[in-house]
Amino acid sequence: MRRATTFVSMALAVVMVAASCSRGPDPIRVGAIYPLAGSQGPGGTDEYRGVLLAADLANAQGGVAGRPIQLVPLNVPGSDAAAAGVDELAGQGIHLVLGSYGSTISQPAALEAVRRGMLFWETGAVGSMPGAGPGRLFFRVAPSGSVLGRAAIAFIAEHVAPMLHRNPRSLRFGVANVDDLYGRSVAEGAVAEIHDLGLPFVGRFPYDPYHPGPATVVKRIARARPDVVFVSAYLQDGIDIRREMVRQHLHLVAGIGSSSSFCMQAFGDALGPDAVGLFASDKPDASAINVSGLLPQARALLDRAQAAYRTRYHEGMTAAALAGFSAAWALFHDVMPNAGGTTPGEVAAAALRTRLAQGALPNGSGLDFGPAGSIDAGANLRAVSVIWEWTWSRWRAVVWPPQFATEQPKYIPLMP
Repeated sequence: MRRATTFVSMALAVVMVAASCSRGPDPIRVGAIYPLAGSQGPGGTDEYRGVLLAADLANAQGGVAGRPIQLVPLNVPGSDAAAAGVDELAGQGIHLVLGSYGSTISQPAALEAVRRGMLFWETGAVGSMPGAGPGRLFFRVAPSGSVLGRAAIAFIAEHVAPMLHRNPRSLRFGVANVDDLYGRSVAEGAVAEIHDLGLPFVGRFPYDPYHPGPATVVKRIARARPDVVFVSAYLQDGIDIRREMVRQHLHLVAGIGSSSSFCMQAFGDALGPDAVGLFASDKPDASAINVSGLLPQARALLDRAQAAYRTRYHEGMTAAALAGFSAAWALFHDVMPNAGGTTPGEVAAAALRTRLAQGALPNGSGLDFGPAGSIDAGANLRAVSVIWEWTWSRWRAVVWPPQFATEQPKYIPLMP
């Protein structure tokens, strides 16, 4: 069992990816801030494992300009430890930091890193990117929460409604979200897409992350009489809200959720048949992406990564693991070797120059960051998100977009 310490340099032998050798080149030390314990520990651990594997494979190819990458990980299980974790790394002379799976951890960590003149490379979190850092010293490789929320609504309006021979403007949309940085970011994207598409909007239903009260949340939703509900939740509150929808016989035409809940295998395992027919907007797993949508070098890299990950951890790469691997690989393989140095400014300038087509990374993404001062500053404009569907009890598949789908989208009526 992992100890839920605030931030600890992990003493795993494999973590120090390239232990320095007195006769070899000096390693490039890179911090890695992830929740390796606590409520976000499972996803944070998976994402960190992906980062670690990317460093291993990059080192097997000679590292960066002949210098090995040495990860220095910190266990940061919550937002209250994030800034202190960055300070810990800065005290060790580390100026490049990867993180951090959870949006509530990522934001304070990134703000502190930028304040200290460090570069923060976000591998998986989806929350907002505040301050002056985005596009300058703060870069996100994964899709933003706004992208995930917008994609969810667009999929229902543009693909599910036609399956039902319904005009999407005849459907009433509602949005429920955990009221924190992550939940608000995703929900705001969904609401913006509802308004942009001119869809009927019956309301937004935020709830306390520490006291979610699912029965009350569902009663509030039911009073608004939506046809479609989008839910931005964490795993347990997402499960509880869906159970309450079933218990209260809330009839919906379609239900869709986001990352950290509806897309996770544990969600379907807990709900069984009650998950069937739900959709989710998120990143793909390694085993659930149609590799025909990847460029040849990305397909080969994905095969190597999957085999190595399964050998090491005896399980497949989750969406978090694949996101961590893809983002770290982009940094170690495509950005840093072309930076001309390892200072935060040099790496940031190289990041802004780097362009990778969609499908060039093993999770389907490409690379193209919005410059500082732009509306998408620091965001990866070629990040890929997918739509999952629970098509059978405890079984989900990627159904959209077509180039990454392993099954055709279906409409399975929700029968709570």
